Amino acid sequence: MTIRIFVPRDAAALSLGADKVAKAIASEVAARGLDVKLVRNGSRGMLWLEPLVEVEIDGKRIGYGPVKARDVAGLFEAGLISGGDHALCLGEVENLPFLKEQTRLTFARCGITDPLSLEDYEAHGGLAGLRRAAAMAPADIVKEVTDSGLRGRGGAGFPTGIKWKTVLDAQGPRKYIVCNADEGDSGTFADRMIMEGDPFVLIEGMAIAGLATGATKGFVYTRSEYPHAIAAMTEAVEIARKAGVLGPSVMGSGKAFDIEVRTGAGAYVCGEETALLNSLEGKRGIVRAKPPLPAHKGLFASPTVINNVISLASVPVILDKGAAFYRDFGMGRSRGTIPLQIAGNVKHGGLYETAFGLSLGDIVDKIGGGTATGRPVKAVQVGGPLGAYFPRALFDTPFDYEAFAAKDGLIGHAGIVVFDDTADMLKQARFAMEFCAVESCGKCTPCRIGSTRGVESADKIAQGIEPEKNRALLTDLCNTMKFGSLCALGGFTPYPVMSAMTHFPDDFAPTPLIEAAE
Repeated sequence: MTIRIFVPRDAAALSLGADKVAKAIASEVAARGLDVKLVRNGSRGMLWLEPLVEVEIDGKRIGYGPVKARDVAGLFEAGLISGGDHALCLGEVENLPFLKEQTRLTFARCGITDPLSLEDYEAHGGLAGLRRAAAMAPADIVKEVTDSGLRGRGGAGFPTGIKWKTVLDAQGPRKYIVCNADEGDSGTFADRMIMEGDPFVLIEGMAIAGLATGATKGFVYTRSEYPHAIAAMTEAVEIARKAGVLGPSVMGSGKAFDIEVRTGAGAYVCGEETALLNSLEGKRGIVRAKPPLPAHKGLFASPTVINNVISLASVPVILDKGAAFYRDFGMGRSRGTIPLQIAGNVKHGGLYETAFGLSLGDIVDKIGGGTATGRPVKAVQVGGPLGAYFPRALFDTPFDYEAFAAKDGLIGHAGIVVFDDTADMLKQARFAMEFCAVESCGKCTPCRIGSTRGVESADKIAQGIEPEKNRALLTDLCNTMKFGSLCALGGFTPYPVMSAMTHFPDDFAPTPLIEAAE
């Protein structure tokens, strides 16, 4: 009987030597004449264990990790293909606490299947949602998504169904589905993991969106820094097209929908939907004034749905299991699951999919295991470089859009970056302003000039130059940027700056001079 051994092809695992491990395993298999199939799967999301090698025995997956190429010979000597005991043995992977306690809906197949095997995808429930959608009226598909409570997972949290209905009702010679895969937030990697580990779920979600709104063409817009994701998506689109999942008659429905993968140059502002559209059209990536909304006049002035990767990848399970199934997870107006991306100075960094509602403290302390350094947690930034810094005093905040907004925070793309007590929050505030200054498209004055003046003010505070006056100026700049900027880059930069000033005032105070001892 052929034994299957899994070695991730995910970029995080590759950066830690997964290709070398796979090559070493292939050499051992050949030298020993073993009947083994090597599968390059996606990542399970336990990044501290990468490269994670798994062997399938009697339907169970036994894990070993983190594995280096030099460990491979010893693993085979210890009986790897029969799940033999070894210092790196983790036992059955599904029973590891980090995985066992998750609610995996969007990431149900990630790390389990061969990402580029459509047969494997279908064997694990793939295409069931698209088959159902192909037999439904467009308005009924939209209603299912609306009733599920799905909101945009890219940051704004706008109800997905409302956006789809607007495009369905809009008039135009052609309509488009644009997947915003320009994942630029620090500490986020969920989009990349889906594209590399389960690309067909994104393709399926986009095809459902096309059937729901009457769109016949889709674009996946991702960043040049994601070469492995680009390669995986490009190959998966070709496979889907040949299988009739995409093309002139999606799943035999008689309705057309096809996808192109496009690569951006890596401008952070192109994560903003209208700047992204300009880039797709071959123009400079700068923000458009609204109205008109992209749902009315988007790509090439046509009605356009723009959704994030996770938003679209969450749609297949909704169409497969039904709106009520998905809506039963979560709390308040935050329904379904959210893939938490835990990073920074943390012991157990990785991706953790769970229903909305866990407290920030539980996420950081119980799931993340506290800091990697072992020092106390000082701050947690939630929502990428434009997200607020939360002190431990706010760790009882539930992970929910409205709960975070009530504390002047953002969930954003659900990136969670942990800092220990050595972090200087004035430097972090300065970084936020500098980031905005560097990444600004330059179209609006509050963002372009306000961020530059913000850096200067932070530097003066650090140097002890009129600190009280410059703190007031920094606050005034934040207020102007928040309410005067055209898009979220300038509008959200005040969140990290003001939260740092509010919750960590000591870091913005002049350093007292210590006279030398006599």
